[in-house]
Amino acid sequence: MTKIIGLTGGIATGKSTVSKQLAAAGLPIVDADKIAWEVEGPGQPTTQKIAAHFGPQAVLADGQLNRPWLGQLVFNDAQALRELTAITSLPIQYAMLRAIVAAGQTNPAAVIVDVPLLYENGWQNVCDQVIVVAAPEDVVLRRLMARNHLDQAAAQARIDSQLPLSQKVARADVVIDNGASVDKTRMAVVKWLKTII
Repeated sequence: MTKIIGLTGGIATGKSTVSKQLAAAGLPIVDADKIAWEVEGPGQPTTQKIAAHFGPQAVLADGQLNRPWLGQLVFNDAQALRELTAITSLPIQYAMLRAIVAAGQTNPAAVIVDVPLLYENGWQNVCDQVIVVAAPEDVVLRRLMARNHLDQAAAQARIDSQLPLSQKVARADVVIDNGASVDKTRMAVVKWLKTII
């Protein structure tokens, strides 16, 4: 029986590092961010609804979403974030469920459902187990500022827009600390893999 394993963490905790290792071990990954990019691609109904709601500046000339502009808007305006979520959440959820079913048809030991906002969007309810990737707050802030070229206030606003990492850790079945070395993270993932495969 294929298990559905939720994979989440705070922004910039290094979840993608763990996801890559799980994929390398042969587990299929259903990546919510990739699916969102497909659902919100050029010419897609969801993209058209976003443009109709937020105005033409929400979409670039090539039909792609203007993600930097939208990000700046929603991470500083809780109402705008709610409005965007109302447009995007159902189409993304349906696409995710289709992808989970398709991944499970190959009968792997587990399907990894990689969702940054797993608890915020209720995905824990379809998972047999949830892994949370964690790192200390100062490490997360530095990583996010460097990765996204943000100043401290902008990086902190993005961190604050998510459920606090401490709450995710408290609800997790498995916690993988990605705050120290890549080797320690890798060893923790290998240890968990032995319980599944």
